[in-house]
This record gives sequence, C-alpha cells and structure tokens, in this order.
Amino acid sequence: MNATEHIWRLIEKTAPWWAGEAEVVRTYFKSAKRSPETDMVWLSRQCFKEFWGSGVGQYDRKGVFLGQVMALVDLAPKIDVSVSRNEILDILEGLQAEFQHYCLFAEAYDAIRPAGTPKMNPQNLTSWPEEDELTALRYKHQDDHGAVGMRACRFTEGGYCTLFSEGMALAGGSGNDEIIARACSAVFDDEFGHMMGGIGGIADEGLTEADWDLMEKLVVEQMKKRIHMRNGEFGHPLSAERIAAIGRGEITPVVFDWARANIPAPQYTAA
Repeated sequence: MNATEHIWRLIEKTAPWWAGEAEVVRTYFKSAKRSPETDMVWLSRQCFKEFWGSGVGQYDRKGVFLGQVMALVDLAPKIDVSVSRNEILDILEGLQAEFQHYCLFAEAYDAIRPAGTPKMNPQNLTSWPEEDELTALRYKHQDDHGAVGMRACRFTEGGYCTLFSEGMALAGGSGNDEIIARACSAVFDDEFGHMMGGIGGIADEGLTEADWDLMEKLVVEQMKKRIHMRNGEFGHPLSAERIAAIGRGEITPVVFDWARANIPAPQYTAA
C-alpha cells in the first residue's frame, strides 16, 4: 500500500474511538448528574491537560507550558548554530496556542465558579488516574519506538476535537452552556488544524511497511487509553460495559473531513 492508503486504514481504525470520545462528552452534558460543581471538575482537568499535560511534543515532559519554556532557555544559545530558527519558531507558536487554550478554559472555570471560591490556579491542578495511564503509555511508545512512537502520539492527539465540537453544540443553552460553548468554539479551529497537520504529515515520513504496521498497533493502543482518559475526566458517564461495546465496534464512526485534512478520500473500504 502507498502512504495515503495506510492513512485511510489508520483513520478507519481510529474513527470509532473518536466517536466514543464524543459519546463520553455528549453523555455527560445530557446527564441529570451534571451540575456547576461537576462542570468545575472537568474544566479544571482540561486546564491541567492544557498546562501540565505531556506526551506529544519533543519538549513537553515537564508539562506543555513549563517544558516548552525550559526548552527555549536551553536552546537559545544554539539558534542558527545547531538548532534551526524555524524549530524555535515552531516551539513558540505551539506554546502560544497551548497557553491560549489554557486561558480559555481557565476563564470559563472562573466564570462559573461560585462567589467566594478560589480562582483557577495552575499550581493547584492535579491529574487523574486515566490521564496518568495515557501519559505513561505515550512515553513508553516514544521510548520504545522512537520517531514512530512520537508520530503515533501526534496522530492520536486531540481525539478529532470531539470534546470541543460537543462543547460547541451547547451554544444557545442555559446556565453554563453558553460559557462552555464559547471556550470550546475558540479552541476548535486552532486545534483542528493542528491535529489535521499531525495526521496528514505522516505521508511525508517515508515509513516502511513495518513502520506502518507498528504505527497502527500503537495508535489503537493509545485510542483505547484515550477513551478511558476522557471518561475519567468527565466523571465516568459511560459504563465499562459501554466502553467495551465501543471497543467491539458497536458505534457509528466519526465521519472524517477529508477535504479539510487535504487528504484524498478513500476509493475503497479498507480491510
């Protein structure tokens, strides 16, 4: 198979899991157990991911924000010596985007928190077990499989922006819905483009057939962890039985936007 056909296969394998993440978020938003307090929990967890999360970038093992800042300090004397100025520019642009995402969710948190409760403070944010498990798996894939492991992490990052698209769907609602919808809408376009670049760029990597087979294996492993991460973030709105059913393919896959990704649409149904 050529690179485009391999990408078709990867997306076919991934699309049901993307749909599963969307179902997690949608189920939470429709749940009778949802409250301002539970909204504060998931928003704080999303702020954690945007500020402290790691496992995707080359320099983020100390957190998306601090890891990148520390990397820039270390790399500054090497600019145009052993490090390209364009690499530094990429780091700066990524840092700005991720910090902007943190700001948007932090502002949503502060807008809905009850009077007298503390404002968002990144130093007080904590992870949750499923997030830790996903991060550990990403690190293992990078450590064990090098560039292919890192590329698999980039492919799965963002979950097809289903959190943001489901949040955008709250627009026009009551209570906290409009606040959350505005934050998710502001993040969506930027994150969607970034994610699509991570997917489409694989075609330029010159991967071997063995690399593609490994990539498929790693992507599926990460997606299985991602749905548990997202389910934990939102207080487990899906049962273990439902997640197992999603794993068996008992869900309608996400419809991938081939045109927006600048990838030719499949001409056949991948095996």
